[in-house]
Amino acid sequence: MKETTLNVIGMTCNHCKASVESALNELDGVTNATVSLPDNTVTVTHDDVATERLVEAIEEIGYDVPTA
Repeated sequence: MKETTLNVIGMTCNHCKASVESALNELDGVTNATVSLPDNTVTVTHDDVATERLVEAIEEIGYDVPTA
């Protein structure tokens, strides 16, 4: 199992939290996704899922994930 934490821009409420968690939890290989609204992050526990796929799932529902 791996754990990946991503910054997510645009989450402001519990609906946003639920949307991001749901989008990630639907991916094959994702065990759990937990959003922290105060930190604007999501922590994802997963098997072999590329970070790019996690980012893509978040961006597909309208949120931004800054890459540095």
